[in-house]
Amino acid sequence: MTGSIEEKQYLVRFKADKKSHLTVLDHDVCLTNCPDKLCTLFCPAEVYKWEEIRMQVGYEGCHECGSCRIGCPYQNIKWEYPKGGHGIVFRLA
Repeated sequence: MTGSIEEKQYLVRFKADKKSHLTVLDHDVCLTNCPDKLCTLFCPAEVYKWEEIRMQVGYEGCHECGSCRIGCPYQNIKWEYPKGGHGIVFRLA
């Protein structure tokens, strides 16, 4: 299958839990220490959005790639696997 990344991402489905598996540990770190808000740039699913004084986390669309736990220079994101039966569901075709 060929196509754009957007077309391929359209095939991905999610079964979100009611509780997030992603946690910003301290929003003040984002506010005071991270002027570039790097997680808003490297997350392929655009899960992280800066809104005035805190980071909003749209965990429901997480691709579970783990880039946030690796890429945050302040280790300010706690990433866990979603509870069993929840998370990303890949569909081929």
